[in-house]
Amino acid sequence: MMEVPRRPQPASFTLPLPKPGSSALSPLGAVQTVSKKDPMKDKLQEKEDGDTLTDHFGEDMFSTETEPNVSVDSKLCSQDSFLEDSSILEERSAQEAEEARKKSEEEQAAAKERAAERQALAIEELVLSERNYLRLLQVSTVTIRSSLQKLQPPPPNLDSMFLYIEDVIDVSSRFLSLLDQKQMQPGDPVFLTTLCNSFLSLSADIEAAYKEYLANYSNVTVLENTYKQKEALWNEIVKAIKASAPEVNGTSLSFFLVTPVQRIARYPLLLQTIQKHTDRSHPAYELLEETVHTSIALNCGINEYKRFREVADKYKKTETLTIKDKINRLNTHSIAKKTARLSQQIKHETGMASKLVDEEFDALEDFFNVLEHGILDLLENVETYLHHLQGFLQCKTEEFDLDMDGEKAPICYKEITTALRQWILPTLEKRMRTLIHKPLCALHDLLVGPRNLIKKRLDKLLDYEMIEAKSNLSYDEQAVANTYRTINTLLLNELPQFNGLALQMIWSMLGTFSCLHKDLASDMEQLFQSFAQQLPHSSLDSGAFWKWAESAALEGARRLETLCRSVQDTLNAPFVQPLSPSSQRRLKQLTDKHGFEKIYQVIGAVVGSRDLDLNLAKGELVAIISEADSRGDKRRWLVDAGGRRGYVPSSKLIRYHQPTENPPPSPHPVQPEGGNGVRRHSYTPESRPLAVASQSFFQMLAAYDFTARGSHEVSVRAGEPVHLLERHDKRGNPEWSLVQVRGGQKGYVPSNYLAVMPMRREPPGSYQPHY
Repeated sequence: MMEVPRRPQPASFTLPLPKPGSSALSPLGAVQTVSKKDPMKDKLQEKEDGDTLTDHFGEDMFSTETEPNVSVDSKLCSQDSFLEDSSILEERSAQEAEEARKKSEEEQAAAKERAAERQALAIEELVLSERNYLRLLQVSTVTIRSSLQKLQPPPPNLDSMFLYIEDVIDVSSRFLSLLDQKQMQPGDPVFLTTLCNSFLSLSADIEAAYKEYLANYSNVTVLENTYKQKEALWNEIVKAIKASAPEVNGTSLSFFLVTPVQRIARYPLLLQTIQKHTDRSHPAYELLEETVHTSIALNCGINEYKRFREVADKYKKTETLTIKDKINRLNTHSIAKKTARLSQQIKHETGMASKLVDEEFDALEDFFNVLEHGILDLLENVETYLHHLQGFLQCKTEEFDLDMDGEKAPICYKEITTALRQWILPTLEKRMRTLIHKPLCALHDLLVGPRNLIKKRLDKLLDYEMIEAKSNLSYDEQAVANTYRTINTLLLNELPQFNGLALQMIWSMLGTFSCLHKDLASDMEQLFQSFAQQLPHSSLDSGAFWKWAESAALEGARRLETLCRSVQDTLNAPFVQPLSPSSQRRLKQLTDKHGFEKIYQVIGAVVGSRDLDLNLAKGELVAIISEADSRGDKRRWLVDAGGRRGYVPSSKLIRYHQPTENPPPSPHPVQPEGGNGVRRHSYTPESRPLAVASQSFFQMLAAYDFTARGSHEVSVRAGEPVHLLERHDKRGNPEWSLVQVRGGQKGYVPSNYLAVMPMRREPPGSYQPHY
């Protein structure tokens, strides 16, 4: 076997460590960690690194004498290569940065363009949806409403379904008209400013229109549900809706009437979408931000108003409950609540607890109470005025024959009275009822709501005072506190407006009342001017005329008072009635026991309602024992009814008068001899007064009610005048009398049922009319 000769080894072998100045890694290798890799450059670098490494190892191992020269050359080459590569990398980085900047600018421009497009689309959506919304409202208000009104019969309370919707249509159309005035498209940059300014300028009107509509919308749904309960009526309504709006797939009124509820809530969403796609550097951005806040505030205000109205509607309505309903409503909670309120009120009255005082509300409540009292008094006075006016119109004095034909004064009186009754006064009454009485009744009805709210606030205030001092409130207690604050805030906001409007209406009605009477005076003056020359005293001057008018009025009043007094005396005169045998025996018994001055007669049926009260018939005789009861009440007298004793109302008793033994003369006056002439006129200037002396006469009256039991008898009522024909029947029995009643009917009645009333007749010629 041949042996391979070995390589001769050097006497000493030393591998020197690389010095700091000549690193084993090329400086280019350090740059590669931060720069992008180039394949060609990597291959060249590897080749150079391999040559360098070979040189280093060769130099170190085989020649130690040339090491300093090789190290210097390597350093110079590495520095030149590093500088060259650094400049290339800087140029490349600059190019890449420029490209990145241009790309960023392009992306920003594209983003701005997309945002502008989205902003224009959002603005266009707001405008187009507003136009469609307005068109839908107009269809529901004009077309559908007119179709429903043509139904026979039309749906009840149809106008209340469309209440306040005209205000919503008006504010929406005004909003669109402001946008159309500028003749700009939604893509125009200035259009956003116009949109915001238009919305802000109408914000108050939008809130006023929508809050009333939304507060009334619950009534719309209730009314529609009542329509649905009547199947035939609801089918007619659906047919009318489909025929009026075939292009809209709507089958109910709420489909159209709910759109304002949805629209007011959509304004903030649409405006926030526009704001989202609007750059902050846009000139209208601040105005848009204010518009967004305003739309949100509008919705909050409308919701708050709706909540106030719900509380007011809950507590201001008056319920008519029977005692049974009130008892059924009683439970442990209600009894405890009412007891706590009563206890709190007693603490206020006794000073044990302080009462919350709100001076502002107290002033408003006092003014409301004054207004309420004034409205009630005014309404009562107006109704009394109209009642007297109606009574005057019913008195048709011009239709009576005064037997004064041919005289000017009665003719003028008839014509003036006819004009007053048929033309002037009916016109005044109609205008009074329309312009004063009807508004006053409506105002009186409106007082119920505030009055109930004020009472409910007092109840809630008592509940609130009991929980005010607590630091932690339960859920129910927090609800009580919120209810009190809501009612108090509602009254503080609404009651001044109600007081102001009510006062304004009162002043307006008083002014209207004055104008009506001014017109009445003008009509009366115009009427009397046409008859002034025909009246007997038209030639007098003003002073003499008013003096004559005053004296004539006083004289007429005196004569009227005399006549009324004589009629009253005649009516109050005691009636004389024949007594039955049993009554005569009782009269003798009572007279012997108590005396005649104590005898009284019952003038009306008495039905006892207390212990020891007597039941007496009309006409019975009693004797007075005491003119007061045991408690000193002089309205109840103690009487003796012939063995029975008890109490009788003093108003049912009258002193008994003994009838005369001589029969009274005929109730009908007897004409004097030779008086065969017939008196035609109550006053004739040419005729001589009849010489008939003043004489007393009697009138026969029915003292009791009597019902006929056969054809030979006649029915009479108590107090009815009768004509006595015979004092006995055909057999001569005096217990029955033949009489003639009004209408000419004749028949028999019991004689003791008749009474005679004395009257006095003046001679016909003693009355002289005064002109």
